[in-house]
Amino acid sequence: MIKPDIASLRLEYAQSELNEGSILDNPFLQFEQWFQEAINAEIKEVNAMTLATADENNHPQARIVLLKSWDNDGFVFFTNYKSKKGKELEGNNKASLVFFWKELERQLRIQGSVQKIDFSTTKEYFDSRPLGSQLGALASDQSEIIENREALESKYDEVAKKYAGEDVPVPSHWGGYIVKPHLFEFWQGRKSRMHDRIVYEEIDGLWNTYRLQP
Repeated sequence: MIKPDIASLRLEYAQSELNEGSILDNPFLQFEQWFQEAINAEIKEVNAMTLATADENNHPQARIVLLKSWDNDGFVFFTNYKSKKGKELEGNNKASLVFFWKELERQLRIQGSVQKIDFSTTKEYFDSRPLGSQLGALASDQSEIIENREALESKYDEVAKKYAGEDVPVPSHWGGYIVKPHLFEFWQGRKSRMHDRIVYEEIDGLWNTYRLQP
């Protein structure tokens, strides 16, 4: 059953275009260009990205995480290693990322493999976090069931009391992952749903580009 009040919701995309002649040879440089343009557009949570994984039954799972660093090796985010996504990545290290910058009518999809980053980088980032976020990482057994909000806040208060006036240590179960891409798809909205889709795919160590039909 199609709900007309939803089916009729649509926008005509016409802000920009993406052509083979204007893209950069390196997808990381193309990402840098788009990311900076998103920052310049003052998009809130510009670093928010969907992380898609698969569980032990091959059911897709997706949630929003925050990009915290990137370079030509890949894209870094932080989480609890014992969380649902952490367990899924332990069993299957293939994942996808999606950035959606609606103000620019742009989407970026990334496919790659995932691995943990080194502890020194994790510690550098953890030490830069606000105190409340540090304590929360220690207090929360992420993705585990808890009876109520009061119980969760009680755990937080216990950790806050324990480390009052002290440096908060990095939890052994918490740290960073890097998504190392083998495919990028840059999507630019166009009129009449004739969108631009340019793919960079790594083949034998080289980035090959091609266009997909919308």
